[in-house]
Amino acid sequence: MLYTFPEEIPEFREREEKREERVYTHVFIVMITMSVEGRLGARLVPCCVWLCLGLLCLLSTLPCSWSQDPLNVGGPVDFGDSVDTDQGAFQPQSALSDMEFSSIASYRGPGNNDSRRNKDLPILLWWSAGLFPHFPGDTERIDCHTSSCLVTRNRKVQLYRRTSSIIFYGTDFRAYEAPLPRPSHQTWALFHEESPMNNYILSHSPGIRLFNYTATFRRGSDYPLTLQWLPSLGYLLQPVAVSLEQKNHWRREGLAPIMYMQSHCDVPSDRDRYVQKLMKYMEVDSYGKCLNSKPLPQYLEDTSTATGEDAGFMSFTARYKFHLALENGLCQDYMTEKLWRPLHQGCVPVYRGSSSVADWMPNNLSVILIDDFPSPQDLAKFLKALDENDEEYAKYLQFKNPSHVTNVGLMEALESREWGVNDMSKPNYLNGFECYVCDQENTRLAAERAYRKAPEKSPPPQPKMANNSHMGCPLPSPGFGDRQDLHINDSWVQMWPQDYWQSLDQAEGLESLIRHNESDPALLWHHIQELAMTRARGPA
Repeated sequence: MLYTFPEEIPEFREREEKREERVYTHVFIVMITMSVEGRLGARLVPCCVWLCLGLLCLLSTLPCSWSQDPLNVGGPVDFGDSVDTDQGAFQPQSALSDMEFSSIASYRGPGNNDSRRNKDLPILLWWSAGLFPHFPGDTERIDCHTSSCLVTRNRKVQLYRRTSSIIFYGTDFRAYEAPLPRPSHQTWALFHEESPMNNYILSHSPGIRLFNYTATFRRGSDYPLTLQWLPSLGYLLQPVAVSLEQKNHWRREGLAPIMYMQSHCDVPSDRDRYVQKLMKYMEVDSYGKCLNSKPLPQYLEDTSTATGEDAGFMSFTARYKFHLALENGLCQDYMTEKLWRPLHQGCVPVYRGSSSVADWMPNNLSVILIDDFPSPQDLAKFLKALDENDEEYAKYLQFKNPSHVTNVGLMEALESREWGVNDMSKPNYLNGFECYVCDQENTRLAAERAYRKAPEKSPPPQPKMANNSHMGCPLPSPGFGDRQDLHINDSWVQMWPQDYWQSLDQAEGLESLIRHNESDPALLWHHIQELAMTRARGPA
């Protein structure tokens, strides 16, 4: 059994997260907050709507027909009759059958002597088809460091006996769309490099421990992606784009000492509330849709210029001494281009985001941490003093000289990671994690065979389960002040604390579905209702 329920593990008997008291006035009303960032929109949807959507998802995603006992199917799966409703770029070139797939030339690890035929390899299923890291087609053989696997995005193999693991993309993972039932022989793998706000299910113990392998921004995950936004140490060491003399010139021309550029305003970190307070005590040039105080030049109004580090955008923002760099979600090790880009340009980030950011800085004087100051007024006083003192300001840019990069941990992490960012000599992290899962699965399957063959000589493989160190992001808190001081109708209060706790309901509901070996994910709402009723009744 590859999933162990919490009551079977002593450390889970005492709940890891202190839960707010929740009052269920009507157990049939279940609200769910959809993740937001990038391609997802934010909205609250009543349970009755989700029940309808759940039925549609069930009809569209679950296999239409299986043999009566799919887990005992010994023969191959015929892909020839599969229907691919995705009309995007990833289309199979031809009908596939017998699990014998053509293989393009691929990297073979130095320890890989796997000579098995394709039909004898374990299968990894990418549940988020749009993230399938192979082109063209929908299935591929991968030859990894020590072993080989078949990978596919064809959900028809979900319950196939050789499908040993399913890989999920965290942003797309939905409890009401989970592949059920979960066979006892199958592991789940999580890839989630994006903001914690995209799916708070993963920040709760019942959610994250559904997974056996993880690749997240947390350093504690199995395949850490912490420095995903930092291409190399050389990126940080690039010469200052705009000299201090030129920055002072632009200050005399009317630029504020600090800039803020955001168009995604309603986020869990509640960053606009803090910036709005800071603007009372110092001049801030705020671009974008959030707290706008200054228009962008017309040639920069296309936000894709910021995403791609367009030369014009980079030159424009490099004129500022300080950049307000506030992440959309707060979680240990979650750091994005908002932090690394100003360091690259030779500007000083004024940062709030990862509580462990100091662990990753080139030295101990390269970033200004908002949380080091008691109030926005104190921060403003410090920044204005630094703006007027060139000698002290310049100390924050000394890391541009390699001799002033003192963080050995940062250098070792960049050197040792096996995946690259814009580096064709290394695999990308999607393919890297895929191979990590492949090698882990082949090791596990070999251990299981050895145990079945000689249980007196070989111990059974121990279940592997993720925990809060793989994600575990905290309850969102206001950008400034205490939550109890905010009005009950405040938009942030209405959205993010509710989303966080409703995500816990969904995580527990999915865990209950798996516990009861359910095959219909639409029953999630019934299981959430039953859990709520059980809590309302109290101890037996």
